[in-house]
Amino acid sequence: MSTFSKAAPFIDAPFLFRDLAHWNKVLDQDLLKPIADEISKRADVMLIGYAGGGTRNIFVNKPITDLNGLKGLKIRVQGAPIWSRTFAATGMSPTVIAYNEVYNAIQNGVIGAGENEAAGVEQMKFFEVAPNLVMTEHAITIRPLAFSGKTFKKLPADLQQCVLRSGKEAGAHGRQIESSEDTAKLEALEKAGKLKRIAFQDRDAMKKLVDPVMAAYAKEIEAEKILEQINATR
Repeated sequence: MSTFSKAAPFIDAPFLFRDLAHWNKVLDQDLLKPIADEISKRADVMLIGYAGGGTRNIFVNKPITDLNGLKGLKIRVQGAPIWSRTFAATGMSPTVIAYNEVYNAIQNGVIGAGENEAAGVEQMKFFEVAPNLVMTEHAITIRPLAFSGKTFKKLPADLQQCVLRSGKEAGAHGRQIESSEDTAKLEALEKAGKLKRIAFQDRDAMKKLVDPVMAAYAKEIEAEKILEQINATR
């Protein structure tokens, strides 16, 4: 989507939401509408709903409970520059490594950690080399539901309304399913003794360090108003 909207990567930025309740309110209030409007205008693709709900945490080869523990931590992050910038702002040492090389990189001591939601940790068996899951809750996945604008225009008015209504309902349903499955997966892995969830004491302090970076990024991609509205949502 970033091909058609300069602000599109904002949908996937870390440290954007305070918690799952805040994330849901932002999506329910359609605060990402300016991005959706730009994509619709330039790509003729409609964003009719938002699913997702997987919360991303840090899996690491040693227990960490606070910001001091994160200092200098070599962690794999996604390729988008905002991920490296925000993680560096918290004192970590982020590096971009291909996703399928993360397991071996931790095993061989090249890095000590990575970050993902429960499904990714389970699927890639990251818990085998990094059994400590630090509950930083630094990002919540958004999965936009897209619909062809060209097809939409061909539909009669009643079916257009059906598509729009269904998009919102499907998004809300998807968020409920994914967020609940996320917790269930972690509970199952912990019960099986494969990983240990570790409470992170400095989540608010972590976000404060990142806020100036996010503000600068929002300005860079012309998403300042969106960020302002997201931060004001209670």
